[in-house]
Amino acid sequence: MRRRAAAAVLWLAAVAAGPAAAQPSFEAHRAAHRPSDVPLLDRHGAVLQRVRLDDRVRRAEWVALADVSPALRHALVLGEDRRFWQHGGVDWPALAAGAWAAAFDDRARGASTLTMQLAALLDPALARPAGGRDVGEKWSQLRAAQRLEARWSKSQILEAYLNAVPLRGELVGLRAASLQLFGKQPSGLDAVEAALLAALVRAPNAPAARVERRACELLRLQQLGCDAVGITLAQALARQPGPMHTAAAGPDEVLAPHLARLIARSAGGSAPAALQATVDARVQRLAIAALRRQLAELRGRGVEDGAVLVIDNASGEVLAWVGSAGRGASAPAVDAVLARRQPGSTLKPFVYGLALERRLVTPASLIDDSPLALAAEGALYRPRNYDEGFRGPVSVREALAASLNVPAVRVATMLGPDAVFDGLVRAGLKPARHAGWHGHALALGSTDTTLLDLTNAYRALANAGRWSAPNWTPTLPAAKAESPRLLLPPAVAWQLAHMLSDPAARAATFGLDSPLVTRGYAAVKTGTSKDLRDNWCIGFTDRYTVGVWVGNAGGQPMHGVSGTEGAAPVWREVMAALHADRPSRAPAPPPGLVAQGGEWYLAGTEPGVHMASAVAQGRAPAVFGIVSPREGAVIVLDPDIPMAAQRLVFEGEAGRWRLGGRELGRGTRIAWLPRPGRHVVEHHSAAGVQRVQFEVRAAPPPRGGRPPVVSRSSG
Repeated sequence: MRRRAAAAVLWLAAVAAGPAAAQPSFEAHRAAHRPSDVPLLDRHGAVLQRVRLDDRVRRAEWVALADVSPALRHALVLGEDRRFWQHGGVDWPALAAGAWAAAFDDRARGASTLTMQLAALLDPALARPAGGRDVGEKWSQLRAAQRLEARWSKSQILEAYLNAVPLRGELVGLRAASLQLFGKQPSGLDAVEAALLAALVRAPNAPAARVERRACELLRLQQLGCDAVGITLAQALARQPGPMHTAAAGPDEVLAPHLARLIARSAGGSAPAALQATVDARVQRLAIAALRRQLAELRGRGVEDGAVLVIDNASGEVLAWVGSAGRGASAPAVDAVLARRQPGSTLKPFVYGLALERRLVTPASLIDDSPLALAAEGALYRPRNYDEGFRGPVSVREALAASLNVPAVRVATMLGPDAVFDGLVRAGLKPARHAGWHGHALALGSTDTTLLDLTNAYRALANAGRWSAPNWTPTLPAAKAESPRLLLPPAVAWQLAHMLSDPAARAATFGLDSPLVTRGYAAVKTGTSKDLRDNWCIGFTDRYTVGVWVGNAGGQPMHGVSGTEGAAPVWREVMAALHADRPSRAPAPPPGLVAQGGEWYLAGTEPGVHMASAVAQGRAPAVFGIVSPREGAVIVLDPDIPMAAQRLVFEGEAGRWRLGGRELGRGTRIAWLPRPGRHVVEHHSAAGVQRVQFEVRAAPPPRGGRPPVVSRSSG
């Protein structure tokens, strides 16, 4: 006991001497305050929602003392430091009583004033250790409190304390606790709520019964009843955690949760006062509304999820990022803008673009839309059109605009899977695996991509073939921005846009009055993945590119939902709203195009101009018209099928065909009865001669069945 008495004497004497640590001014401390949740602002400064940056605590904006309920100020001083307005940082009578209790009594008494508690909150070195403070640590806290009183006013001390005091769980500061527990700003706290918060200061994570008992004591000291304390406390503790609100009363909107998470991750450990996005809150709201309306229409057809992306063509800035429809979605937390899904026919423009660029086809070229069987890893790949029908010879314009599958695969075979794969990589679509893995199906969207990458690739077509990375925050460091690059020549990009904006060309599949028809100019393409799991609509005007996806985040197939029934209505509604003030205008044709017979051609490819002349003038590569077989193809004969039924068909542009020094005939299709061995087929035209090597093999009868005719390409 004598030792405890001596310690108490040393404790009281220590306050008279010794150095003290430097402390910030009140203004500097207030300026350094950072809430855990900051506002995400749109391009005009409007709040999109709140974003949490600090995962350790929940801290709201600084609250001024004048904005705190008088009931709380009174309850806090009454419960923690009754002589707060009179003492100079240390309540000596309370300190003496505490020292006496420490020396001669087993019951500990709190003697820390609000100023002393604040000093410990401001300086982590003064925080109370788990085993309690020793004499030196207590002395440091006392000296710090005295210095605070000398530099700060009482109101400033109380205001700073209210913003720094830990409360229930991860909540720090009065505003965070008031918003989270009672759903209101501190100015609106009543006497019961104030007593509960003051009780939590003493023991933030105490059991509910202890908090209730302490709150009732404070209310009785004020001669108030505590009948409502239990109910109020139970309701407060039952509230689900939510985002910290702004200073204005009422809950914040949550307009862009997926983009907010993305921008918050890019902020790293920094704690800015606000985050900025390129999104336009008005466009974001209308995109959300359009998506929700369409998903409501599709209810009952196995469609629960969707996403919308709007990009400004010129700047690449994202104006709307709707990763999910939110309420009612099967996976509202999944960002479908970044989720990888099969894009279906939306890849076709890039396949045709490569063929146009290499002058293998023109918009007027006729492609045979008839049954097709291609070798694919020991089997036959037989592409089919969406309506299961065939149209015979169709122009490239109609084949693309009407989204016919067989012509697209035929064009892709002219290019080879490696060229198609490389073209998609250049478009920023990041296809998975490798060209050989996808084979012929790559042209019809067998790879995965994201709505962000796909929409931005279409934006390159809108920008005369020039690709640049999209941007969703105006503070993107220049070092991280990718330099613009040429995806396709401007003339080719214009040809693709001209075909995709042609209502007559798409009428055979979509009709003349579909959701793809707009008031002004728009180039648009739909896509549907295998088994109706994904539905897309991507298109652009002279100012905007809009991408829409609908489907199910879990991959379940939809029930008979086509592109025009699923994503297209959302696309058209968003485009109509974007161009409500001014209809879109079609771009003028760039240099290098020639109009002839109602069609547009790359100079040198129009009818009547020989390919040889174009090559000589440097306007076309030396690539000619053999479509099938491909270089290095291997054809395996089936011993159980009559040879007459296994004729090999040479396909290509009109010309003269020769094999082994013998002329086979003239035209675009020549049938040949194959014989085993290595062969070279020649195609002769005014432009020159093209040769393709291939091999025919005779196979023995297999065990247990008959194999299909297999043609495997090495390229």
